[in-house]
Amino acid sequence: MASPAGPSRAAEPHRLALQISDDDPVKMRAVLDVAANVSRHYSGQGEDVEIVVVAFNGGLDMLLDDRSPVKERLMNFLKSMPNVSFIACGNTLETLAVKEGRRPPLIDGISVTQVGVATLLDLAEKNWTIVRP
Repeated sequence: MASPAGPSRAAEPHRLALQISDDDPVKMRAVLDVAANVSRHYSGQGEDVEIVVVAFNGGLDMLLDDRSPVKERLMNFLKSMPNVSFIACGNTLETLAVKEGRRPPLIDGISVTQVGVATLLDLAEKNWTIVRP
């Protein structure tokens, strides 16, 4: 592990935003695979990488405590990979709350933004790379 005072090949950390908008467990697992692979790649090179997963529309199910098909793996990410964070779309949450009569519970450690797509756009404008696996 490189010390904070040590030389770094990249002055800025690499920044990757992953989009999940489909209610498809295969795509949800792909997002987690990409996050793990990219994180391992850069840490293996002694470089920092920040990864954020933004979930909206059907992809929000990935982050819901009562129905995520990848809940156990996602919770392991939250415990062991501090460079990976997860953001839920508030608009999608509100839509589900109206449809289901209650706001579905998020897995602990998930943050919420009002508009998921706007968050992706903001990140892109700050030179984050956006990928939809």
